Amino acid sequence: MYAIVEIAGQQFKVERGNKVYVHRLEANEGEKIEFDKVFLLDNGGKISVGNPTVEGAKVAATVISHVKGDKVIIFKKKRRKGYQKWNNHRQSLTQILIQGVLAKGDKLEAELTAERVVRVQGLRRKPVETAETVATEVKAPAKKAAPKKAAAKKAAAPKKAAAKKTTTKKKED
Repeated sequence: MYAIVEIAGQQFKVERGNKVYVHRLEANEGEKIEFDKVFLLDNGGKISVGNPTVEGAKVAATVISHVKGDKVIIFKKKRRKGYQKWNNHRQSLTQILIQGVLAKGDKLEAELTAERVVRVQGLRRKPVETAETVATEVKAPAKKAAPKKAAAKKAAAPKKAAAKKTTTKKKED
């Protein structure tokens, strides 16, 4: 189940368990918030499109943290005019965790925590290798050595004897 929702003036495609960075919200960390400007709602293949919003649909979220984005550099220059302008800024963002997408009359299931979000998104650590997993693991075939034709040609070629250089000097009379 996913939804297209407007959060702080921007539209996002969200579903339960997503972490989203949005423009700074006026909410404290850990606070639960709801967004009711849902433009599209997909409920198990049944799509509801709003006119302009889907009636009764909401997106429930929890504020995780307030952060600053990456530094954005603005540099302006005009050639041969001696004009250079340097400016930069960092955007203020809020990270939110989507608790659920609710259609009309739905209630929120159990709340997600950061640990449960990792499981939902499939970001678990690799399982510890056991003897069984190592034995059943498919190994890639070893690379075959390249043919030694070039080396064979070099060995088969007869070595030329080094020719002696003879120099002739002119006799002076």
